[in-house]
Amino acid sequence: MKRTYQPNNRKKSKKLGFFARMETKIIKNRRRKGRKVLSH
Repeated sequence: MKRTYQPNNRKKSKKLGFFARMETKIIKNRRRKGRKVLSH
């Protein structure tokens, strides 16, 4: 029997990864401000 959780790293990173967060307001503001570190 197959388990229910079959992780897919690509799908996950598209939803929750750094590049997904690039589109959010916070990171956009930080980029505009010219921060060295955008997210930890």
